[in-house]
Amino acid sequence: MNNTRNTIQKQVILNAVRELKNHPTSEEVYNYIKPNFPSISLGTVYRNLNLLSETKEIQKLSVIDDAVRFDHITNEHYHFQCSKCKKLLDIPMEYQKKLDELVSKEYDVEVLKHDIVFTGICKKCKNS
Repeated sequence: MNNTRNTIQKQVILNAVRELKNHPTSEEVYNYIKPNFPSISLGTVYRNLNLLSETKEIQKLSVIDDAVRFDHITNEHYHFQCSKCKKLLDIPMEYQKKLDELVSKEYDVEVLKHDIVFTGICKKCKNS
């Protein structure tokens, strides 16, 4: 019975990340699903988000000076964060595998992947 409940909770949490599409924090996911699932706890949301990221169903993003966020897009891609409103956007730019190879060779390390977050002012903040 507990496995079924956990699976249902996990699916609800996964659906929330996919529906929100805004790189939500665990608290934002919790606030989104709480009205329809009042018995769910923030700890349950947090644990399931981490589990979903470990199984690569979502992507866990650690942005400097910001909360950990979760992305429904799991392929390797880049992000942009606005310095004013803190909004995090997907950048649909091809992943630059050459950077992994360059750093691996240059520094005698094995790069498995890299994450790039561009920072600046988003279009909305720039025009206001």
